[in-house]
Amino acid sequence: MQHLFAAWDRVRSILKDAEHILLLSDYDGTLTPIVERPEMANLSEDTRKVLRLLAKNPRYTVGIISGRALADLKSRVGLEGIVYAGNHGLEIEGIGSSYFDPVAEEVRPFLNLLSNVLSATLRGIRGVFVENKGLTLSVHYRAVDENEEEVVTNTFRKVVEPLHTTGKIRVTQGKKVYEIRPPVDWDKGKAIMWLLERCRQLKRKSDILPVYLGDDLTDEDGFRAIEKNSGIS
Repeated sequence: MQHLFAAWDRVRSILKDAEHILLLSDYDGTLTPIVERPEMANLSEDTRKVLRLLAKNPRYTVGIISGRALADLKSRVGLEGIVYAGNHGLEIEGIGSSYFDPVAEEVRPFLNLLSNVLSATLRGIRGVFVENKGLTLSVHYRAVDENEEEVVTNTFRKVVEPLHTTGKIRVTQGKKVYEIRPPVDWDKGKAIMWLLERCRQLKRKSDILPVYLGDDLTDEDGFRAIEKNSGIS
């Protein structure tokens, strides 16, 4: 416990001394609790109030980077003046600019087809469902019985492994979820680097402290980007 307090003391000191702070966070499991289905992850009013206050502070640029679709993320948070990055950073709005990966858009029709195939293939397994987020897909199995999880994995792999091997898609894994993404070299880490550079240009400051909060395997790319820029993760 003493080690934990010492770490927070150090973080407090770094934040106090920073000229400007780029504060970024994951959504599910970080700003909201882990829940069985994505639609149940609602932002509390207390958390929304904190984000609103930070966004109004001129020392902070606040943003949320999520695997959710951009439109879904914006509707759930509902705050002006912050950065929104959806689909693991494939679509970004905020700080006076936007980013949208053109290759990801080209793959959208194929992902729609793959979503239908996966939904039909996994239909017989209770608790599993496919979430189509436009530029990415998520196969959730948190509500699946433990005895059936291996069936989900094997069935999922039979469908996606040939596509993954031939480079048509990227596949990553999180907490009780498989993520299918377009075959582009982009992730939360690269999105953070993009946002950090835009923030430096907008604020006309090179000494910006990046901070990223996350809880899942897909956040590891973000942590690595933060650590390379002497930030807090």
